[in-house]
Amino acid sequence: MSVRIAQVDPGSLAQQAGLRAGDRIEEINGIAIRDYLDFMYASCQEKAELRLQDRTVIIENEDYMPLGITFNTLLIDEPRSCHNRCIFCFIDQLPKGMRETCYFKDDDYRLSFLQGNYVSMTNMKDEDVERILRYHLPRINISVHTTNPELRKTMLHNKRAGEVLRYLRRFAEEGLNINAQIVLCPGYNDGAELDRTLSDLGNLGDSVESISIVPVGLSAHREGLAPLKGFDRESARTVIAQTEKWQEKFLKSHGTRLVYLGDEFYIMAQHPLPDYDAYEGFPQIENGVGLCASLRFEFEEALRESRRKKPRHKKTIATGQSAYGILRELCEKLEGYGLRFIPIVNHFFGEQITVTGLITGGDLIAQLKDRDLGTELLLSSAMLRHDQEVFLDDMTVQEVERALDIKITTVPNDGGALLDALG
Repeated sequence: MSVRIAQVDPGSLAQQAGLRAGDRIEEINGIAIRDYLDFMYASCQEKAELRLQDRTVIIENEDYMPLGITFNTLLIDEPRSCHNRCIFCFIDQLPKGMRETCYFKDDDYRLSFLQGNYVSMTNMKDEDVERILRYHLPRINISVHTTNPELRKTMLHNKRAGEVLRYLRRFAEEGLNINAQIVLCPGYNDGAELDRTLSDLGNLGDSVESISIVPVGLSAHREGLAPLKGFDRESARTVIAQTEKWQEKFLKSHGTRLVYLGDEFYIMAQHPLPDYDAYEGFPQIENGVGLCASLRFEFEEALRESRRKKPRHKKTIATGQSAYGILRELCEKLEGYGLRFIPIVNHFFGEQITVTGLITGGDLIAQLKDRDLGTELLLSSAMLRHDQEVFLDDMTVQEVERALDIKITTVPNDGGALLDALG
């Protein structure tokens, strides 16, 4: 087996050693290269001996610098697909007609390390676990959902879902850091089952760095899927109270709150958000845990240090319904700015979906067309595909600009960047 080099960076160690695009690597330091983990582990040495199909190249690398080699894909091979049929899977709830890549379910422990993805472990084998430990990966993000083996089999529709929970103990025993995720579904893994899961995860010791609890997301496209209900104000308040008790317990036993709730619980419950410090470094902010508290803190910090003048032109912020309240609260501090806020109802996925990141270009056009938006429309960059100006319905930012006849500025989830965009 060999892997093809797609690109060699100019001036890199690889170029200096005579490597070029098209060369095929078979081994590095005696290790066969099947994917990026093999490449990373084998090449991070003071001397890298690369056996190619037609020659052998030796690279001296005392400073452990990147070799400067790029492959056709991040993993080198194809990502592993999910073997589950989770009752709460959002991909199963997507409308028909979206691009094909939207329907691909990855469940790849390598992407957990490289990109922070969460994995269920059901397509992992004992040799995968040993490989993770042998390569000394620093952490893994795991979609736990429940530590009740039979319930996990039911929720994931996978006969291995309960069996692979033993990998959690193995990782903890070897000191691998674990971030755990729980998608909470009323009537399944809440209540006493949630208590059991939090207790079991807490008993794994310091290897568990954080636990997030996020509410199940229900789209309008659930034909033929398991009957599920979402959270309302009262049930969200129950989850908050239950979690706060565990946070107090973990503070005493572990010195950390350990478990954190997704922002949507507080918004649904009309409950005050925790303070910035309560998130203890925001270990799962990419999972929607603490986004609002972080945004508020950064915005207020930037505002205190700012000597801004009021803008001469009016602007509009369009956002998902869940973020509408916090944005209004922040921007009310800017008296006289003439800002307008418009919460967008999600017709594409269904009105129960209120997060900003799932707003589409089509919904923006339908709800903002012919409205007075001022001179500029501000949107969260979370609405767009990573590193692309494309919404989930494949509309581009430029197409929405033309349809609404207004300049669009996309703003990252950063309070300072938001304040700058308002000026």
